[in-house]
Amino acid sequence: MLGFRIAAQTSCLAQSIKKALHTAAEVGCNGVQIDGRTELPPAELSETGLRQFRKILADLNLRVGSVAFPTRRGYADPADLQPRLEATEAAMHFASRLGSGVLVGNLGPMPHSEDTSALATLHGALERLASVGNRLGVRFVAQSAAPALLLDELIRQLPEGTLWLDLHPASLISRGDSPSEFVDVAGRHIAHVHAADAVYDLSTSKGVEVELGRGTADFPELLGMLEEHGYRDWLTIERRQSRQPIEDFRNAVSYLRSL
Repeated sequence: MLGFRIAAQTSCLAQSIKKALHTAAEVGCNGVQIDGRTELPPAELSETGLRQFRKILADLNLRVGSVAFPTRRGYADPADLQPRLEATEAAMHFASRLGSGVLVGNLGPMPHSEDTSALATLHGALERLASVGNRLGVRFVAQSAAPALLLDELIRQLPEGTLWLDLHPASLISRGDSPSEFVDVAGRHIAHVHAADAVYDLSTSKGVEVELGRGTADFPELLGMLEEHGYRDWLTIERRQSRQPIEDFRNAVSYLRSL
């Protein structure tokens, strides 16, 4: 696993943010992913609070690997787009102040190819975010339910470096998609990885989240493919459906370090 760093998605731990930071360090993580909407909203953190937060991180030898900012609607939807963009830009500034170069957001539904108005809206929004991100050193990394081929096509239509992708194996498996095929098609655009696993239940046609390493995702293969694409960054552990999240996070760290 040489070259990868492990982060904990602190919102999964069901603890206060301060306690979650200590837990992340205790289970062996190098960093954390902070939720900038619900867990630590930028508007609620004063300069003094920011300095205190940075000191806790430094004392625990942790970094903020990424900031999550999942908007309720995507960026092709023109309704209330301006405040949504402004909020996303504020989150990018917040990520930069925390020392993170990654903001993970929700791309939203992909417009149909014939919907030129929605496509133009999406392109304009993403180029605006990229312009802000370039000044701050923060990449906008999109989560999307769209097929990898469509995402790859979208990225090719945009100026280079405008949009990056999040790899979330559990979400792909839950939709009946293959994580390895996603990396094969869009691996060069991946700028963040969620270490999350799942199995697909044929009887219900739904995915079920499971402990990392016990599902369908072949992480040794995925990490090898990512290395071939030059990815050497954060693996953010996510475990939302667990009665023992701390133990699962500890096991996940051990699993990833064994690869």
